[in-house]
Formats: sequence, C-alpha cells, structure tokens
Amino acid sequence: MSIILGLLPIIVVFLMLAVLRRPADLSGLVGWTAIVLIAWLYFHTAWNVLLTVSWAGIIASFPISLMVATSLLQITYMQKVGAISRLVVFLKALSPQDKVVQILLINVGFGTLMTALGATPVSILPPIMLALGYSTFVSIALPAIGYDALCTYALLGVPIVIFSQFTGIGVHEAGAFFARYMPVISTLIAFGMLYIVGKWRMMWKGFLPTIITGLTAGGTAILMNWAKLTLLTGVGAGLAVILIMLIYLKIRGRRIYDLSVLSAEDKQVQKTMSLWRAVVPWLILIFFAVLTNLPGPIFDYLFKTLSMPVAVIPVDKPLAIRFFWQAYWWLLVSTLLAIPFYKKGFSRLKETFATWVKRAPRPAFSAAIFFAIAYVMNFSGYNSGWELPNPDLNIVAVLANGSARVFGQLYGLVSPYLGMLAGFLSGSESSAIAMLTKFHLQTAQMLWENDLGRALIVAAASGIGGGLASVISPAKLQNAAAAIDRIGEEGKVIRVTFVIALAITLACAVMTFLWTW
Repeated sequence: MSIILGLLPIIVVFLMLAVLRRPADLSGLVGWTAIVLIAWLYFHTAWNVLLTVSWAGIIASFPISLMVATSLLQITYMQKVGAISRLVVFLKALSPQDKVVQILLINVGFGTLMTALGATPVSILPPIMLALGYSTFVSIALPAIGYDALCTYALLGVPIVIFSQFTGIGVHEAGAFFARYMPVISTLIAFGMLYIVGKWRMMWKGFLPTIITGLTAGGTAILMNWAKLTLLTGVGAGLAVILIMLIYLKIRGRRIYDLSVLSAEDKQVQKTMSLWRAVVPWLILIFFAVLTNLPGPIFDYLFKTLSMPVAVIPVDKPLAIRFFWQAYWWLLVSTLLAIPFYKKGFSRLKETFATWVKRAPRPAFSAAIFFAIAYVMNFSGYNSGWELPNPDLNIVAVLANGSARVFGQLYGLVSPYLGMLAGFLSGSESSAIAMLTKFHLQTAQMLWENDLGRALIVAAASGIGGGLASVISPAKLQNAAAAIDRIGEEGKVIRVTFVIALAITLACAVMTFLWTW
C-alpha cells in the first residue's frame, strides 16, 4: 500500500498529461495537492513541514523557473524588434545544397547553442524549418529532438547545478558523470533526426556528417568538463558543431551560404537589420556567460562569496541563491543592454512586456511546482520537530526499498527509463533530477553497499533519461506546434518520437548497467 500511495501522485500527473491532455502547470498543481494529502494522511507528515518544504522547493527551482521567465522575455523582445525574423532569413540561406548538414547545423549546432544560452529551440526553430520547406511533422519533431542533444547542459548547465545540489558533490565532479554518456547519446540523437526526415535512407546518406556531429558534441562535453568549464559546455559544443560542419562543407566543395534561395520578401527583411545586430543579445550573453564561469576571482566571488544562502529547512543545508551568478540574471542584463542597438528599441518594451505577461507565468510556475513535489517526497514522514521517527513512512525510502527488491542488480537498466518518465511528467530534465535523485541514491546505495560512485552513475543516467523525454514532452511538442499554428499535430509526432526516445534511452540504460555491474 505504501508503494502504491507513493506512486499515486505520479500516476495522477501522467493521466492528466497523457490521457486528459491537461496543461503541465495544472497537472503539476494537482500532483502537488495529491502528494501533500497523501504525505499528511498516510505518511503522517506535519503540516509545518509540508508547507516549509514546498516553499523550499519553489526557491530551489529558481535556476530553472526564473530562467524560463527571463528567456521568454528575451525571445519576446527579439521577436518584437524583428531580430528573430532576420535570423530566420540568415538560416534559410545556410547550406541549402546539403540538407543533412543543414539539419545538423540548425538543430544540433544552433539548437544546442541556443538551449545553453536560455533560448527555446521549440519556439524559435519550427518556423525556420517550415520556411526551409520541411513538412509540419518534421518542423515540430526536429527542434524537440535536437533539444535533447546536450539537454543536460541547457540553460548554462542548470541541470548539472541542480544535480550537484541534490548530491552534495561539486559541479565539475557531477559533470564527469554526465559527460561520459554524451558521445553516444549525441550521435544517436543526430541519427534520430535523420530518421524523422527520411528514415533509413537519410540515415545512410548522412552517416559520415552525423557521426562527426555526434562525436564533436559529445567529445566537447568531455573536454569542457576536463577543462573545468562544465557550465559552458552547451555553448562550446554548439559552436564546435557549427564550426566542424562548416569545415565539412568547405572540404566537400559545397556552398556554405547561398543568397539565391531567398525570396524578395526575405531580402527586404535582410535590409532592415544586420545579422550581428539581430543576435546582439546572445553575443552579450555569451560574453557574460564566459566571463562569470571561467575559473578565477569573478567566478569565485559570484559563486562562493556571494552565494546568498537562505536557510529554509532546519535539517537541511541552506539553499544557495547565487542571484548574480545565475544565467537568468545575465539573460535579463543582456536583454536590457541590447535595447539601444535596435531602432525603436525602447518603444517596443511596453508591447514586449504585455506579451511576456501572458506567456511566462504558467511555464515558470510549472517548473517550480515539480520541485515542490520533489521536496515533499524527500521530507515526507517528518514530524513537527523535523525528525523522521519511522523511515518506513518516508516516500523516497519506501520506493527505494521496493525498487531494490524488485530490480536488484538490474536497476541500472531501469533508472534511465524512470528519469524519462519524470521528464515526460515535468517537462524538464532539471525537474526530473530534483524529483528522483535522492530516490536513486538511496536505492543504489542499498544495492551496492554504499558505493557512492555507482549511485551517482545511476542518478546521472536518470537525469539523461529526463532530458531524452524532451522529444515526447507534451509541453515542448505543443510549444513547437503552436509556433507554426499547428496545435494538434503534436499527437502525430509523439507516436514516432516515442519509439526513438525509447531506443536512445535503451543505449543509456545498457551503458549504465555495464558501468554498475
């Protein structure tokens, strides 16, 4: 009964998302209500604990929830000033002779770079893919699966930071557990893109550039972590893929940029703004991202000295806010600093804010509420004095014991799929990490006699599974469909991408099993 009740909120959220097709924010709120009631009525959790840990979860979500809000603000502003339209024109003329390279450049290279900087490929790329002549199906699916390529390093490494917070290890040490998967996962995702476009024939046709792209992205992840630049991995990998693919085109004698494919309307848009001006917010953001994450006094001051700890839970370590180090702060700064570079830049602020107020609250709340669910699960069973008198009344402990008994030494095969389920439910790898990390650590350490290394591998694999859920996440696919006014088409996409996600997650599961055997 304890296991069933512990899983019930997850089941409720799954049914609301997959069967009733309710939005992620509403589903999350219902899930939080369910977990609070179950933790109170069955697991005997005190109300002061439930309310306090829920608030702590919301605070812990700031790196992603505030990032969602500020990234939407930046993208909205860039749309209003015409910067996104100018960028679309540029990408339309990029590698028109080689569709495989064009797909990899836009969805792996550019998509990974944008994801790392806090932009949202599922909002930006679908109109671009449609304008390039791809079908509605492909235009929705490719940005969603491209999002997965190095999803762990999205938003300037927020998932890694969350993982570090929940495991108590350093950011670079945490990055090492994820980076080992990246060459295989990134390569398989690139092949998955080609399968969506042209199935096996396209995969064979693009075999060489796809292998090069995947290994470049994955190899860069390992190299960046070795250089202790973990939080800049997405930036480095995106730029590396773009550079390598341009070199590949040059070697093959293919035209890199062809203005002849542009329409008269495209050329008119091109005249309105230079390319560098269109992307100036991202140029500023890259500058500050590198400046504040390079090892040295600036990083030490913002990350350590100015950590701004907030003590919320008496029996847990303070939450480090690090407001002036977080990427959401620099997203806001880069947006404001870019205003003078645009014609009528200041006059577009009111219109931007009006649109942003409609767009941002619900996805930001959705990101926060799943952190609250995770914290309630982690601290269920605690009494009003913040003691856990009976470990059997803690949801995480109950699920961990049950999983250890059922799966045993095969648990490494299961954890990535549990992460994928959590990513599907929450729509975020960071939320999936918050929900499951403590659970995985307890389960793995019971199985392998407190072997922390194996436990961390299992937990990291679950995080990667959460990232792979992007391609089947209802919220992300609906976002992509809405960007091209094709809401409803995401249902067709998920039937194909679900199989691809299962296959890539299987590769992650096999690697995890071998490393933990």
